[in-house]
Amino acid sequence: MKIAIIGGGYVGLVSGACFAEFGVDVAVFEADPAKRAMLLEGKIPIYEPGLDRLVADNAAAGRLNFPTTLQAGISDAEAVFIAVGTPTRRGDGHADLTYVFAAVEQVVLALDHPAIIVTKSTVPVGTGRKIADLAHRLRPDLKIEVASNPEFLREGSAITDFMRPDRVVVGADSDWARDVLQRLYRPLYLLETPIVFAGLETAELIKYAANGFLAMKITFINEMADLCEKVGADVNDVAKGIGLDGRIGRKFLHAGPGFGGSCFPKDTLALMRIAEEAGAPSRLIQSVVSVNDSRKVAMAERVIAACGGSVAGKRIAVLGLAFKPETDDMREAPSLPLIGALLEAGASVVGFDPVAMDGAKSILPPAMIFAPDVTTALTGADALILVTEWNEFRALAPDRLAQLMRGRVVVDLRNVFDPIAMREAGFGYSGIGRAALPKAD
Repeated sequence: MKIAIIGGGYVGLVSGACFAEFGVDVAVFEADPAKRAMLLEGKIPIYEPGLDRLVADNAAAGRLNFPTTLQAGISDAEAVFIAVGTPTRRGDGHADLTYVFAAVEQVVLALDHPAIIVTKSTVPVGTGRKIADLAHRLRPDLKIEVASNPEFLREGSAITDFMRPDRVVVGADSDWARDVLQRLYRPLYLLETPIVFAGLETAELIKYAANGFLAMKITFINEMADLCEKVGADVNDVAKGIGLDGRIGRKFLHAGPGFGGSCFPKDTLALMRIAEEAGAPSRLIQSVVSVNDSRKVAMAERVIAACGGSVAGKRIAVLGLAFKPETDDMREAPSLPLIGALLEAGASVVGFDPVAMDGAKSILPPAMIFAPDVTTALTGADALILVTEWNEFRALAPDRLAQLMRGRVVVDLRNVFDPIAMREAGFGYSGIGRAALPKAD
């Protein structure tokens, strides 16, 4: 079986490598010449643990290739997956489908055999129908079906998510399309992975509904964290107490500075717009978007308060720049508004992230200082702000911090450190949703 994937970015490359691992012949076509050159040289343009090895192994086995032309990529492919970006459209919050329809048009005009066009990109409800209409209008002479196969990959654990998914969602109207995708996912079916077959619109909405619900869980626990601080409770224990309820579940109940990344911010905004235009506005999702945006901005106020009301002239060390560990993705990262506000308030901000430094340098203000390692970032710092919970930050001992830092302020936006150990080492510690510690004797 041969398939083609249009787009060699995060979703396309991970999906292509994993399908190839299943034994499928996969052609990943990347239109950007620079990225395509990297792939042909065996270099990975994104950071995802284990992906470099998976790509290399399957390329060496001949199952994964990166053609230089679209025509070569889709030749003999039973299914052509569209995995291009759908960023938020300027001005109205809708998903920008420019790249999707451009890719579909190019594929349809280049096809010389019947095929299934499958949307892997996250697209608004109704997009599949529009793609089908476009395909039939451009190529009435050719049998082309459209299906939806949304991805549910978490950055940092995408390969595991693909190989051991909770479910696979397929939106298709014809037996032909369902059969092609069922054969493609047969290795997972043998592992008893549920495959949810639905209509096009239903599959498209499942993706948005899933991300909207998970974003809502994060926002809920963040609001509970704020309440915990007011009433003297501990949000970690609250999360555990409710998360052990099987109806709720423990995942996505970690209080922090707000969600970011490539999916939740744009998908919640797009879902809000979809619901509004359909005449069924989602007040819950509207609140999620509003609360999360406000929360990320408010983190700077929290830091300034912990520093005594002013950060002017102070050296602030920020550990973690990416929106989450195990990724270099800086899109909508909570570190961005935080650092911007601290710089505006007169602070000298020095940051370090294990993998996101290059991406951060291109979008953070010129005044930002980038440290080559944790030690350099902390040396002489008046305050430490932990933004992303990389494992190497978890091991930082209070006595080591005391040796390196000039000041004694720690603002832990991920509740990684032990508050009591920090206090005993002489630090003024501030976490998220943690009751104030009693004063030392």
